[in-house]
Amino acid sequence: MSLAARARRRLAENLRRDGTLTDARWVAAFRRVPRHVFVPRFFLPERGRWVAVDRSDPGWLPTVYSDSVLVTQLDDDPHRWAIARREGPVDGVPTCSSSMPGIMAVMLEELLVADGHRVLEIGSGTGYNTALLCTRLGDENVCTVDIDPVLVASARTALGQLGHAPVCEVADGERGFPAGAPYDRVLCTCAVSRIPLTWLEQSRPGGLIVTTLNRPIGAGLVRIVAGRDATGQGRVLARDGRFMPLRAHRLRDNGANGTAAVPGARSGQARTTELPLTTVVSAASRFEFFAGLALEGVTTTPDPEDPASSCLVHADGSWARQREEDDGRYVVEQGGPRRLWDLAEEAYDRWHGLGKPGRDAFGVTVTAEGQEFWLRDPDSPHRWPLAPS
Repeated sequence: MSLAARARRRLAENLRRDGTLTDARWVAAFRRVPRHVFVPRFFLPERGRWVAVDRSDPGWLPTVYSDSVLVTQLDDDPHRWAIARREGPVDGVPTCSSSMPGIMAVMLEELLVADGHRVLEIGSGTGYNTALLCTRLGDENVCTVDIDPVLVASARTALGQLGHAPVCEVADGERGFPAGAPYDRVLCTCAVSRIPLTWLEQSRPGGLIVTTLNRPIGAGLVRIVAGRDATGQGRVLARDGRFMPLRAHRLRDNGANGTAAVPGARSGQARTTELPLTTVVSAASRFEFFAGLALEGVTTTPDPEDPASSCLVHADGSWARQREEDDGRYVVEQGGPRRLWDLAEEAYDRWHGLGKPGRDAFGVTVTAEGQEFWLRDPDSPHRWPLAPS
């Protein structure tokens, strides 16, 4: 058995052992599909910049078969890797990656596929996830699209090396892929700010859509059951997963405007608080999803005083930052037209009053008139907008 075969079997076994993979057919797919074919080169972070890595570098194969996200593109530019390889580490924003296998495994299992199901994958990326779908369902049942023609060409080539030939086309994922409809399942490996109605239109009634939400606070996985006439209803899933946003759904303006609103020196109204910032913004926090609902339009940005920390910011110029004193006290400063930290504390108290619901206590309803979250029951009085129609 080759080193690569042993490495992918070890990866599959680790995912099975820690409970990420529970379906034997998906375990078999992870054991069979060679990830290294799809990521012959990638970027690794180093001191805030990106280093170009390929198969000739020490540690390449163990890195490929680790449960790690591997960034494969920066700034939507296919030439950045060659520049970094030639000139050294570069700056840039990741715009394509091979996601953590563990997150891919979660999404694939949450798709609840059965033999014969037709699946539309939004976001071909490297093609690795597509190959897993093909291995489980057969090439004839898989359509995959990506808006980037360079990525589609690369994914198609890698899939072909393994003998796979699904429908793999350049298309705007927000519009789905009507040529292959109707679908039993739609899987989006990008995050979205709203559920595109086209996905529901192209799904069979009772079909499932699994995607991640592109929210500055409280992102995560949702699974929606398609109804008739481009409607759907579903749940936020307990198992978390976060992806790069679909290009049309990238968050704009809040980050830049909010960063400009945070002063470079401590000049806001300061007071102590018992609520740690991590409780509000950490994905590991049970409160984080509700915080994202209550703090609509609020996002995070690095603190200009301490780039390792974050500030809460809003496009209206409101901001809040927190620091921990040597004695363990948390001190918060805030400024702008609204007091964001006061709002965060109010939300935390309200969350306690609602019984401290976790993310899987929330559901989603999608219609042509609007999209909204609700707590515990579709008829609940506790509702929040997901996005306008």
